[in-house]
Amino acid sequence: MAGYDDRDGFIWMDGQLVPWRDANVHILTHAMHYASSVFEGERAYHGKIFKSVLHSERLKRSANMIDFDVPYTVDQIEEAKYAVMKANNLSDAYVRAVAWRGAGEDMGVASARNPVRMAVAVWEWGAYYGDAKMKGAKLDISKWKRPSPETIPSHAKAAGLYMICTMSKHAAEAKGCSDAMMFDYRGYVAEATGANIFFVKDGEVHTPKPDCFLNGITRQTVIGMLADRQVKVHERHIEPAELEGFEQCWLTGTAAEVTPVGRIGDYNFEVGALTREMSESYEKLVRADG
Repeated sequence: MAGYDDRDGFIWMDGQLVPWRDANVHILTHAMHYASSVFEGERAYHGKIFKSVLHSERLKRSANMIDFDVPYTVDQIEEAKYAVMKANNLSDAYVRAVAWRGAGEDMGVASARNPVRMAVAVWEWGAYYGDAKMKGAKLDISKWKRPSPETIPSHAKAAGLYMICTMSKHAAEAKGCSDAMMFDYRGYVAEATGANIFFVKDGEVHTPKPDCFLNGITRQTVIGMLADRQVKVHERHIEPAELEGFEQCWLTGTAAEVTPVGRIGDYNFEVGALTREMSESYEKLVRADG
């Protein structure tokens, strides 16, 4: 595939469809310098974006958390997402909505006078972790920690919060891993760089309490699926020493969907029956919703 800046098709920008290669911003766009940007990652299956409205609502909330308003209603964002899917003739696609402070009168840290802009792009995107759904992803353990909510708006899906995720994933890939697991500022297990994490022990599920990182929409969906199966879920702080005692592990996220994990650092996990069931059931759920 060509680079993401050199493709045929259309991107929705500020209320209109723009040819893909023309969907550009000025070099002095505030978000490029100060990370004043929020985004959503979504997947469409059979022409229906899974949990689409929840993603649109979260985009607006994230913007509010970093002190700006998305200048479109949830209904308008929904219309934009489906319009750009139709323009690109895609029914199964990854959907990226992004809103940011653009170029304007301000070019320092403050940018209240700059316009807020928004775009939606869609493209075909296969399995985020390649063949990991069969044998389990291999994860490194990041040296970077998820920060305290006293230092960042940790529940916003904001671009700046992913800087340490990019660094962590690059380090992991250099070691032959698919991703990295991160601890939080207190030393508890937190999440992977772009996905939430679940563990299984003695038929029960344990997952980190999302008190300093994003409570993912896929995470919430999977917890609901487990509840429907009457599987006990413990949302709690997980100590690093506990990793040795867990039997199974999986990741959840819009891009990751439900991906088994086979290894984290020196700890090994089986791709067991519950992990396979959740992965397969999630795939059925998102396609049934279409």
